[in-house]
Amino acid sequence: MSVAHCPALMISAPGSGQGKTMVTAALARRHRQAGRRVRVFKCGPDFLDPMILEQASGAPVFQLDLFMCGEAECHRLLHEAAAQADLILVEGVMGLFDGQPSAADLAARFGLPVLAVLDGSAMAQTFGALAHGLASYRSDVRVVAALGNRVGGERHANMLEVSLPSAMRWFGTLPPDSEAALPERHLGLVQAGEVEDLQQRIDRAAAALSEAALWLPDPVAFPGEEVVAPVPCLADRKIAVARDAAFAFIYPANVACLEAMGAQLHFFSPLADSALPECDALWLPGGYPELHLQGLTANRSMTASIRAHYAARKPVLAECGGMLYCLDELDDGQGHSAELLGLMRGRARLQSRLAALGLQSVDLPGGRLRGHTFHYSRLETPLAPRWRAQAPDGAMGEAVFREGSLWASYVHGYFPSAPEAVAAIFTQPECQSLPAADALCPSSLP
Repeated sequence: MSVAHCPALMISAPGSGQGKTMVTAALARRHRQAGRRVRVFKCGPDFLDPMILEQASGAPVFQLDLFMCGEAECHRLLHEAAAQADLILVEGVMGLFDGQPSAADLAARFGLPVLAVLDGSAMAQTFGALAHGLASYRSDVRVVAALGNRVGGERHANMLEVSLPSAMRWFGTLPPDSEAALPERHLGLVQAGEVEDLQQRIDRAAAALSEAALWLPDPVAFPGEEVVAPVPCLADRKIAVARDAAFAFIYPANVACLEAMGAQLHFFSPLADSALPECDALWLPGGYPELHLQGLTANRSMTASIRAHYAARKPVLAECGGMLYCLDELDDGQGHSAELLGLMRGRARLQSRLAALGLQSVDLPGGRLRGHTFHYSRLETPLAPRWRAQAPDGAMGEAVFREGSLWASYVHGYFPSAPEAVAAIFTQPECQSLPAADALCPSSLP
């Protein structure tokens, strides 16, 4: 067994909203500017933060999650990164100890030292008490440093620094700065591609870091494990993948998994392209179709192309936002609705409150696919679920629907957790219940 060594640091916080993503992005950019090769990971099932972190680090950002990815996959990813990088940064999820599994569980399992990011804007000596609590809560988690975010000046920073436990390293502060802040919307941060001045924001935050932030912790040992190459069961299979402002929730690991099984991926835009690329199967990932109703419905040639693909009994995998796109109708919750693809009977409406959030797994033909759900919409459909996902604690999860060659669910699957099940989706459609082409949502055909 080979072992790779690399300095590594988890960036966590007492809770969400403390500024973990921008601090992680600023650290990645600052170390890159110092000539170091940086690899960044995101703890937990998140699509939006990794988009920002990829722009900061210059490399794809993969997920690390003991449930969704599994321990062996986390081992593999960290070992590969350690063999190539001078520093590994892992952004935590929610608060350090929140969730099962938590960011703390990941840090303990892989020996990752933790940098605590604390919003110091409305506190003084309590900053140190909070840092002390994080550091002492679990003996198997090493909180080794703290950074004060949104700190107003040198005197304020000094109060925070002297309040820290003596064994904890001071990483300095970042000021409150609207020109470096990351804009947000209902699912989290605004997608990186929509923030025109993102590079300048990251550079601004990186420049505000003190020299203390360039400290490298001692290298962590990351053992490698024997990797079994996936069976090339998708050899030469052409899969069209929607990717644009409306559909961008794509794990890099999913792309790598499909390619490792031999698939040829062809990315396209349901908003801008006139037709699907030549393909054997179609993947409609999650995203924000509710923000692009006008553009999606106006692209009638793309609508016709996708309907023709489905009518030809070719597989379609639709996840969350992709599933909403496949419905008869979608209401954005702001007074606008639109007739969409009509591949799946039903309608959905965006709510003002979160409808579902959490890790999920579903037993499919070919294996147990793990993933997560996170959405604000409510679905109404006459279809009965073909399968039901489960939460890690056994509670009932999301429905998984099968309508002809369409597989649809709110679940965002992590493909490496069940490659054979994913391959089956893209190769073995069930066509018995598929309506004829002229029966596809006739009321909304162009």
